Amino acid sequence: MTDPAETSGTPGARRPRGRPRTSGDHRCDRCGRSAGKLRTRWPDGGICGTCYHDAVRTFGNCARCGHHRMLPGRAGDDELCRACARITTDLDCHRCGVEAEHYRRGGLCARCALRDDLTALFTHDPTDVVPVAASLIDVLCAAERPESIHTWKRRARVQQLLTGIGDGSLPATHEAFDRAGSGKDIEHLRDLLVHHGLLEPRDRDLALFERWLRARLDDAEPDWARRLLEQYATWHHLRAIRNRLSRGLPVRGSVHNAKQEITEIGRLLIWLDEQEVTLATCPQGLLDRWLVDGPSTRYIVRTFIRWAGRQKLAPDLHVTRRTTRSSPSITEQTRLDWLVRCLRDEPGTRAYRVAAILLLLYAQPIVRIAALRRDQILSTPDGPAILLGAEPAALPSPFAELLLEHLANRPNMQTGNSDNPWVFPSIRAGRHIRPDTMMKQLRNLGIDLRGARNTALNELVQRVPAPIVATQLGYHPGVTQRHAEDASAPLGRYASLASLHSR
Repeated sequence: MTDPAETSGTPGARRPRGRPRTSGDHRCDRCGRSAGKLRTRWPDGGICGTCYHDAVRTFGNCARCGHHRMLPGRAGDDELCRACARITTDLDCHRCGVEAEHYRRGGLCARCALRDDLTALFTHDPTDVVPVAASLIDVLCAAERPESIHTWKRRARVQQLLTGIGDGSLPATHEAFDRAGSGKDIEHLRDLLVHHGLLEPRDRDLALFERWLRARLDDAEPDWARRLLEQYATWHHLRAIRNRLSRGLPVRGSVHNAKQEITEIGRLLIWLDEQEVTLATCPQGLLDRWLVDGPSTRYIVRTFIRWAGRQKLAPDLHVTRRTTRSSPSITEQTRLDWLVRCLRDEPGTRAYRVAAILLLLYAQPIVRIAALRRDQILSTPDGPAILLGAEPAALPSPFAELLLEHLANRPNMQTGNSDNPWVFPSIRAGRHIRPDTMMKQLRNLGIDLRGARNTALNELVQRVPAPIVATQLGYHPGVTQRHAEDASAPLGRYASLASLHSR
């Protein structure tokens, strides 16, 4: 029922959300809505702007002649091409000849108009376009919806960047982009160039960490602490992060952990200096006092203290391993209820429903879900499967159909991002969605992320041997074994992950 406050003219009344409904003296013969004016008249009657927009963007096989063309005509439920529907409106680009709505005067489609606009941005002489600019024009004009590129390039900052690429003031190097500043526009353009091979690849998380580390070391005091912190960060964290990159593994989580640990180490070293001792002269009792007088995050310096001991920098110090006091979980019925909701009731968007099921069914961490690649979805003789570990795991129905539907209609595929390799693409070319964005959306749905993952893993190790769960879901065997022990899973209940098909 409509809220009277939304339609009344009384002061303080709530205004309806969204765009106002079309009104006017004309009636569209397709949708039946009123309009201030009709966009055109075709054999089936007057057509409003909304119906015209939808019609000229509908392509497929004509219901009468069978040719694959634009299908603006309607005959009952049948969609017809212009010839079969006797539509005489000029819907051919006067330059490239494709069927498309004229984007501007002169009879040009949006793609041809975009090429003209970009060429003008890059140079005043169309015959003298630098190679990178020429390639970028081709990339942008190949976008699935060139109209989205028109909208993007209207931004003043984007025009400034594109002009810089054209006149050479912004060379296609990471150093030049770093000097140009920061912001979504410049990072999107950088990702676009990298994604299409116009700029050498560089891991953004590593680059940001190196920049953060330089700033952190510049501010570190005293000198002995700065030297110690730099030595540890370089030979422990940077080496480990680069090693992960060389193996093609994501490093976002490693960077986050490194920053958190280095921050706590810096606080420890500053506190020791205030106590007029160094790490080498610090007694165990003083270190223990610092640990117990602060938050539990201080215990992450344990790896640093062990490293310092091996390097003979603090041979007599140690930090005990801090164990988690509680392991959050949800009830099995709550997990099953959420699976049903995501499969049937459709809370939120399809992309986040798929992500939630990967969490609830396969106990996957959000960091891994966000970085899932399309080539990890497999077609096998036994049906669809997903590669999360060393061996593929079955994709049960109806989740398999939902996942394949998502892959066929992934969001964020405009602005030069059409060949994005990720299951959950970011709006930025060639990148996947940020894990924290996915976490926020799933929490907004009401899902306890840690509890859901722990419960899903406990359920799996009760039905499948812990080593098989580790192999198929990408966990360390020790992790699945601990969950099996916590869940007291009897051996007689073990089965194969393939049994998910029958569930």
